[in-house]
Amino acid sequence: MERTSVSKPRAWRDLGARVSMVVPAVLVYVALLVVPVIYAIYYSFTEYNGFPHRVPEFVGLDNYRTMFGSDDITGTMVVTAVVAVVGAVAVNLAALGLALLLRRTNRFNTFGRVVMFYPHVLSALVVGFLWQAVLGPQGVVNTMLEKVGTDSLPFLSDPDWALWSMILVIVWSLFGVQLILYLAGLQAVPADLLEAARIDGASRWQTFRAVTWPSLASTVTVAVITSGISLLKTYDVVVSLTGGGPAGSTKTLAYSILAVSFPQRDIGLASAQAVLLIVAAAVLAITVLVLRRRAEDDAESIG
Repeated sequence: MERTSVSKPRAWRDLGARVSMVVPAVLVYVALLVVPVIYAIYYSFTEYNGFPHRVPEFVGLDNYRTMFGSDDITGTMVVTAVVAVVGAVAVNLAALGLALLLRRTNRFNTFGRVVMFYPHVLSALVVGFLWQAVLGPQGVVNTMLEKVGTDSLPFLSDPDWALWSMILVIVWSLFGVQLILYLAGLQAVPADLLEAARIDGASRWQTFRAVTWPSLASTVTVAVITSGISLLKTYDVVVSLTGGGPAGSTKTLAYSILAVSFPQRDIGLASAQAVLLIVAAAVLAITVLVLRRRAEDDAESIG
């Protein structure tokens, strides 16, 4: 009985300590993520211009009907999907390939890691203006082409060229973070398994496929989800590089929300577009997690 009476206060103190450590993080998460999402869902069912004296008027699904009935919503969603899917694949392939090249620690690789991470340090707006000076009609590349007697290339003036040029710039600006993730993941690959594969005479590709790639499964999942969500939210580079043009060929959903709907004081429509973006991000994350779980189940069934 005495032991029980002593252990109960200690248990309460332990519980209080755990709650005191968890509650601040939960409050910050709710305030910065949950509450804005709830407000966005609420405003998406209202007509509201954002002025404090104006009371939002409930309009049901009108904002969603307006959004899906507009002429450019299909093109905007296609551009957003292409940027997210192609960009995520390119970012992760580039980051994984460079991580494999820079995995060993020496002075050259350390310098290479710093150089590769440097684009991520720059503001996305700066990145867009920088590449506009390189790829624009009067940019560095076209000026050099004209000097050697070659026709200039429409990097930012042709709709197709502009889209792929924008994806290239976004990939260049994003892959530094993914590179760090893959370098950290490669450090966790069991050295004894790599040594066993080498002793068994496995080639580099066989070692990567049988040892390195399975060990990187969780890292790949995190890298794909984070890069995909970042690409879904692409806005700054669009503003500074192409301005959504030419002819709306590079207009993403985030650009439509922040550069079109909000400046027009159409908070209800902008909120409906934001809810659509949240749903797209959730679908992307769930799809990647389901595919990874299915791959793990298939591997276990084969084993």
